[in-house]
Amino acid sequence: MTRKLRCHAIVLGVTVALTLAGCGGSDNTADTAPNSNGLEKTTITVGALPIPDPVSLYIANAKGFFKEEGLTVTPKIITGGAAAIPAIESGSLDISQTNYVSTFLAVSTGKKIKLVADMYQAGPNTFNIMVPKDSPIKTVADLKGKTIFVNNLRNVATLAVTSQLKVAGLTENDVTFKEKPFPDMGNAILSGQADAGWITEPFITANQSQHGFRKLADTMTGQTADLPIAGWMATEEWASKYPKTLAAFQRAISKAQQVASSDRKEIEAMLPQYTKIDAKTASVITLGAYPSELNANRLQKVADLMLEYGYLKSAIDVKSVIAAPASSG
Repeated sequence: MTRKLRCHAIVLGVTVALTLAGCGGSDNTADTAPNSNGLEKTTITVGALPIPDPVSLYIANAKGFFKEEGLTVTPKIITGGAAAIPAIESGSLDISQTNYVSTFLAVSTGKKIKLVADMYQAGPNTFNIMVPKDSPIKTVADLKGKTIFVNNLRNVATLAVTSQLKVAGLTENDVTFKEKPFPDMGNAILSGQADAGWITEPFITANQSQHGFRKLADTMTGQTADLPIAGWMATEEWASKYPKTLAAFQRAISKAQQVASSDRKEIEAMLPQYTKIDAKTASVITLGAYPSELNANRLQKVADLMLEYGYLKSAIDVKSVIAAPASSG
């Protein structure tokens, strides 16, 4: 059972940095030889953004959940799900974080991708459009003709912003979207490269405290309230080639998701380990929910919204994109 974890305090003096270390995938014999747990591959590289969404990856490593399954998991920093698709296709990543919009869009173009585990669901004020404190932009309608930063184009960011533009009587054609990694958005906006940014935690809190940024709109309201945001993906070929390895990953991640869902303190303790956000800030950022099981009915909402906004030319049955659940063995 999951629950939303929320906190609305703001702390001063936030310093956010990234750990950019990470190694590429390996295909040597030691990684792929069967082990005592029957895994086809014992060492995998997993892509993740330096944000709260994939915290279960780090919880699973820290608590030994992967080790119990016979897995060695190396996280690697990515900029977004759309950018990670070529990496899982090339094999430089075995599994990666993705947002559901990017996944369904890729599937609609013929990409053979499977969702293998759930990760993150939006809550209030977890994905906001933000502007500098002295910006003349006061409402979403004021974004007409403006430039908005998103982490990747044609993903959940642009869909969420477009849903808010619609409420204000605008369309995506009334603005210009540009890509910028979350950690770089604040300074880039201040330097005039864009007028606003679609920002998530911990960068919402960081930009508020460091630069005085203010919220223009919470993009997870109305049609996008409680929107499923992110999950874990692999190629269909990888999932078929390494079914026992995948099942081991699924079991460990599900266990870690339950930890994240039930105890915010576990999240707060882990965030400084891979985002370098300080512990004080980790205690006040706003968090969404951490579902432990993929639910086709919930995810169908994302695909249906994409169809409505023209991201998809035809409907997608989400059940066909979800990989088989982990076995108990």
